Amino acid sequence: MNEKRRYIEKPVGHHCFGCGTANPVGLNMQFYPCGDMLCSDVVLRGEHVGWENIAHGGIISTLLDEIMSWSIIYFRRVFFVTRKMEVKYVAPVPVGVPLTARGRIVDPTDPRHLKLAGELVDAEGRVLAKSKGDFVELSLERLPGVPEVVKEEMMRLFSIYASTGNARRPAEGAGNG
Repeated sequence: MNEKRRYIEKPVGHHCFGCGTANPVGLNMQFYPCGDMLCSDVVLRGEHVGWENIAHGGIISTLLDEIMSWSIIYFRRVFFVTRKMEVKYVAPVPVGVPLTARGRIVDPTDPRHLKLAGELVDAEGRVLAKSKGDFVELSLERLPGVPEVVKEEMMRLFSIYASTGNARRPAEGAGNG
């Protein structure tokens, strides 16, 4: 993976542990398309350990949930929630080394109930953890606790992502459900 990355724009100033730019202890994941997947390169730090020098399982789960979630945001451009997620820890995940999280939509047949897969791989491409997730699309009306400014920012990003040539336009499903 030596090609130049084209990172997608994401909201600035949010406190999300996975992707937020305003969370000083968060992962601040950056995302880029890689074929039919969305990817994020990460190096976990000492504060992310469970056992000495091995990443905590909850951090690994967070990486996988976040990459699957952003795969929906980028490829489908809809609001959603995670309904169910399963993680298989394949091998110990070390801290302090380059890792790549990859997510993709595996079953788009029901646009309101998406099935995704995620994986965390090391620099040699070995799978260290993998996940399956079920996600449910939400309409704008089903997001009462989300501030309008955040909804507007996400709609702006949906439009930007649509201009990259992905098949789905933001109007399709962005306000349904």
